Amino acid sequence: MSFFDDEEILEDFLVEAGEILEQLSEQLVQLEKQPEDKDLLNAIFRGFHTVKGGAGFLQLTPMVDCCHVTENLFDNLRNGKRQVTSELMDIVLQALDCVNNMFAQIKERVPPEPASDELLEALQMLANGDDLEPAAASPDASVVAQVTAPQDAKLSAEASAGDDMTDEEFDQLLAALDSADFEAEAENRASESTTAPDQGAGGDEISDDEFEALLDQLQGAPNASAAGKEPSADKEPSADASNPNNDEITDDEFEALLDQLHGGKSSDTAPEPASTPEPVQPAAQPKPTLKAVPTTGSKTAPKPETKTPAADQAPAAETTVRVDTRRLDDIMNMVGELVLVRNRLVRIGSTAADEMLSKAVANLDLVTADLQSSVMKTRMQPIKKVFGRFPRVVRDLARSLKKEVTLELHGEDTDLDKNLVEALADPLVHLVRNAVDHGIELPDKRAAGGKPRQGTILLAAEQEGDHILLTISDDGNGMDPDVLRGKAVEKGIMDKDAADRLSNSECFDLIFAPGFSTKTEVSDVSGRGVGMDVVKTKITQLNGSVFIDSKPGEGTRIEIKVPLTLAIMPTLMILVGEQAFALPLASVSEIFNLDLNGTHVVDGQQVVTVRDKALPLFHLRRWLTQDMPQSAGEQKTDANVVIVSVGAQRVGFVVDTLIGQEEVVIKPLGRMLHGTPGMAGATITGDGRIAVILDVPGLLKRYAA
Repeated sequence: MSFFDDEEILEDFLVEAGEILEQLSEQLVQLEKQPEDKDLLNAIFRGFHTVKGGAGFLQLTPMVDCCHVTENLFDNLRNGKRQVTSELMDIVLQALDCVNNMFAQIKERVPPEPASDELLEALQMLANGDDLEPAAASPDASVVAQVTAPQDAKLSAEASAGDDMTDEEFDQLLAALDSADFEAEAENRASESTTAPDQGAGGDEISDDEFEALLDQLQGAPNASAAGKEPSADKEPSADASNPNNDEITDDEFEALLDQLHGGKSSDTAPEPASTPEPVQPAAQPKPTLKAVPTTGSKTAPKPETKTPAADQAPAAETTVRVDTRRLDDIMNMVGELVLVRNRLVRIGSTAADEMLSKAVANLDLVTADLQSSVMKTRMQPIKKVFGRFPRVVRDLARSLKKEVTLELHGEDTDLDKNLVEALADPLVHLVRNAVDHGIELPDKRAAGGKPRQGTILLAAEQEGDHILLTISDDGNGMDPDVLRGKAVEKGIMDKDAADRLSNSECFDLIFAPGFSTKTEVSDVSGRGVGMDVVKTKITQLNGSVFIDSKPGEGTRIEIKVPLTLAIMPTLMILVGEQAFALPLASVSEIFNLDLNGTHVVDGQQVVTVRDKALPLFHLRRWLTQDMPQSAGEQKTDANVVIVSVGAQRVGFVVDTLIGQEEVVIKPLGRMLHGTPGMAGATITGDGRIAVILDVPGLLKRYAA
């Protein structure tokens, strides 16, 4: 079947393979740190094997080819035939990137492009046990490596993983083993077998004596140990018990045969009795490959590696169900409408004199809040979905910059809205790359300064009330406020007097300015002054805030605070004239009543002194209403002032009336109003009026610049 024939099967494959590929990216980076972890090696092997199986069913041949040769390599790694090195991991990670590219193409319903021949050849060389240097083998040897090694590695991988083998694979395995190793086995068992070595190496069948000898080895040894007899004494009962006219062997014999094949014993002359002969073209060529297969290890070791994970995964499949995210969005929209109705009923109930109505409304309020919380949890995803990509980012960037960096992840199970998970990916990538490039020093410099050669970056997440706190910290260079002041003056962002008046916190915020960078040379990693500007813009769009603390020589700590969800927002409802507006509560710092006679004008800007610090004042009436003269609001002697924060900037908004705090459901603006500066959306208040949700950064950028 073709991959587009059955959409349902394809969707199942995309979901399962997507989860596996995400895990593989993290597991491969972890493997480089723990190369002897057998459980991790087995998990990676199973991951590639599972993706290969699903791709094979859908006839996605390019993905099968890449996964298959990578799977062979990890079979050798877990069997101890190769060791994990950084160079090997570079090739494997390239293979994973290639599979991810194919996966993205399949999601777009485009046939995947095959992996490059250079990558497949490099993987094949590693799977064959060769180094990545140019091979000086003859053409015949290269053919053997390309033909026999993948087949043998695949069969040994599937057998050691506990998977069932097809009859054809079993026949090929036995025939290859018989043709390659019969000579060596005949020398060891010369007293039991009268067949010449060259006869076993060149023929496709075995004699009855050889078959009986094989059964002696499979069945006679246990009997001998139980009865205290010599193995040769069991030859006659074995031959009688296993009727030579019968073409089948028992399950126990088959399992024992596989154990011996993987245990490296000398009983490898085990062609299937009376099976249909299948000629193997190169009779003597498989020798170099097959003789490298035997390993010293427990015969039964491969079995628990595969059976245990299967048993662990079975209950999880029964307790989860996959739901289209569009259905969750529809449910969330309906709950949002219910919240609006709830708000209106609560407003009515608070003014009604009917006690029973008030109790019913209070009960409805409680149930609606619980329903809202439950539906929001269904949209929640662990932030591990974002954190999982950073070990690979740090690993690759550190190698390219010749640095030694370790990444620590804390709070990966912290949940937040799925839309926020996706939106936070880009800002966090910029921050982590910035920490590796700007923060962590080169190993020699760290050692000279008395630090460990390996730098540490911490990425943490925790919930604080209705917000998520993300922390990115490092133990690197840190930032010098004086250097930042000098850079700001050098780039013309501000004059020297203004730069000297900046506090340390305000200096750190300079790194978010467009075009600001402390790098003197532009590279493919940094130097353009774009990354941190993107971070600031994106976090602001999410109604979040960023705080930076840094000490020269000790490191930098960046804290990001974002709301748990973007669908329902706590706001401060205000009135400007007769129009209701909503200020995001995350931006509100404090509220106070002001005597307008106590204000001052500095450089044409009205300011008020709050705790010995001058704050600019802006009358929202001048920006948001046109039906009243501008002087109407200035005739009052007192006013309500709402202080809002945008990063390190604090300003005061003069409003006419404060209504109070209210949770609102954000509704997008219509097509005609979409993109209006200072407006983030709209909502319906508890008294049924339409209120505009203000975008504070956009408002200041449009009117206060």
